Amino acid sequence: MALNARLDHRNPLVFDTHELGRRPGALQRLTRTVDAPKDLGLKGVIGVPEGAPVELELRLESVMEGVLVTGTARAGAEGECVRCLEPLELELEAEFQEMFSYPDADDRGRVIAEPGDDAEDDEDILFLEDGLFDLEPVLRDAVVLALPMQPVCREDCPGLCAECGARLADDPDHHHDAVDIRWAALQGLAGTMKDGEKDEMSGAEAEAGVDEKQEK
Repeated sequence: MALNARLDHRNPLVFDTHELGRRPGALQRLTRTVDAPKDLGLKGVIGVPEGAPVELELRLESVMEGVLVTGTARAGAEGECVRCLEPLELELEAEFQEMFSYPDADDRGRVIAEPGDDAEDDEDILFLEDGLFDLEPVLRDAVVLALPMQPVCREDCPGLCAECGARLADDPDHHHDAVDIRWAALQGLAGTMKDGEKDEMSGAEAEAGVDEKQEK
């Protein structure tokens, strides 16, 4: 990506690397709890609720071309089981590692005259801005990769009945009697007939049977 827009040091997801200087090998460890930004996760499926606490553990290492950031994010995620549609919660742990480059150095740490001129080269690069970096895009990518694409409330969740939508976990013996589609129309007809009509039909069938025997 191109150079970052002006970063606000008051943003809890913006970090300062000035203590590292530009001394390759210098290390800094940080822990911070921040409020989850909006839409952190898989929208409409599962994610960390906006404002929920996200615990961050970071390791900042100064290298020739910039600052290498390695970290872990922990938070509670909420969503809906894809099988039974019941709400679910899970503990999320997402790991990440990202290089934030000095804007005046190439990938070998050499100073370049005018950084950012080549848009294609900068497309996938995150830059430091005045010693600051924004962790939010890295955090978003890590959380999406750590979350299940098909969340379930439990591994053996039986889901819903395909015919009536009942939750099968609540009634393990739930079932529907199978009806041969070829007999369904006759069953419907039988259900609408009056007793007298049934008797008349039975009598007619009996007479037909007698006539058939006499002919033989």
